[in-house]
Amino acid sequence: MPRFYYKAVRLDGEEVEGEQEAADEAALIQRLQADGLLPVQTRSAGGLTAQLARRRRRRLSAKDIEVLTRQLATLLEAQLTLDRSLAVLVDLTPEEHAVKVLSDLQQRVRGGATFSAALEAQDGQFPRLYVNMVRAGEASGALGDVMARLADYLERSAELRGTVTSALVYPSILLAVAGLSVIMLLVFVVPQFTVLFEDMGAALPLPTRIVVATGDLFRGYWWALLVLVAVIAVLLERWLQNPDNRRRFDYRLMRLPLLGDLLWKMETARFCHTLSTLLKNGLTLFSGLSLAKEVVSNRKIGDGLDEVGDGLKHGRGLAEPLTTRQVLPELALQMIRVGEESGTLDAMLAKVADIFDRETRASVQRMLTLLEPVLIIGLGIFIAGIIISILMAILGANELVV
Repeated sequence: MPRFYYKAVRLDGEEVEGEQEAADEAALIQRLQADGLLPVQTRSAGGLTAQLARRRRRRLSAKDIEVLTRQLATLLEAQLTLDRSLAVLVDLTPEEHAVKVLSDLQQRVRGGATFSAALEAQDGQFPRLYVNMVRAGEASGALGDVMARLADYLERSAELRGTVTSALVYPSILLAVAGLSVIMLLVFVVPQFTVLFEDMGAALPLPTRIVVATGDLFRGYWWALLVLVAVIAVLLERWLQNPDNRRRFDYRLMRLPLLGDLLWKMETARFCHTLSTLLKNGLTLFSGLSLAKEVVSNRKIGDGLDEVGDGLKHGRGLAEPLTTRQVLPELALQMIRVGEESGTLDAMLAKVADIFDRETRASVQRMLTLLEPVLIIGLGIFIAGIIISILMAILGANELVV
């Protein structure tokens, strides 16, 4: 019998992992569920060759999953069976890798596996949150409704990411053009004046020598600068892979003016929208919180949510530990408290997400309003400094001639 590696979560939130023999992954998942475990990941426990093959395997993009989820939700709402819906998607999907994934899902469902088990058997193609939302829909007997809410969730999350990404395009282009302009000025324009100064035999002023040396550095050692930038990027990435370093970095990031406030609002909107969707799909508050905190990328907020989860175990509810740690903005805390007291927590979380979605967009616009003139003025000052340094050398040479 083949061996399979698994990672699962106990009902108290503790993660466990190991290896077991089973006929296939579906059988392993059923056995784990019977033991009171919530499977998170299962895969063949092959050797190094199998692991390298898994790493090379193409993955569905977030956009692919979003489109497939919406199409599947539409077909299920049209009263098609899950098997028939997957067959239709196999015929309609043009992308070869997506067709392979859908075909495998269809075969597993036809073989008697639940849809959530089939999704889980795709070697991490679908996020843990996605799989557990589907599992909750199967338990409630409303898979079509759950898939529709899941599609709404994915589209809204993509829209929030797109808003921030699109807003950063113009400043990024402006910064790149500004940097390129300065480099071209240093590499191609400044050396022309250097030859003139050398012919005159004039001693260059300090600002001019700095500008000339910078130009020589870019012109003669541009390759070394590129290597240096790449090395710094790799070292920074590895440094951030350390949990303690990442935690310190995130804590400092949240203290930055404007940017820290933007990140707080964005994380609040993402967390509240995720938790609201999970609760509407029938998950308990504790299970929903355990999954929802995975979408939070900032460790400062994540640490606070970990303590909130500990508070839930002792019956403290959600609002009290959130307020104690000040994990979320004050408005969000007050609305969550009202929702918890009135028994409409999922609806109130959705409203909080709506509010902070709008707040995120407004904060992005405010940042852009301030950032654009700062970049333009900074570029102007930098270029003006280069021109003034050259003029200083020219005026000094004229004085020597006189």
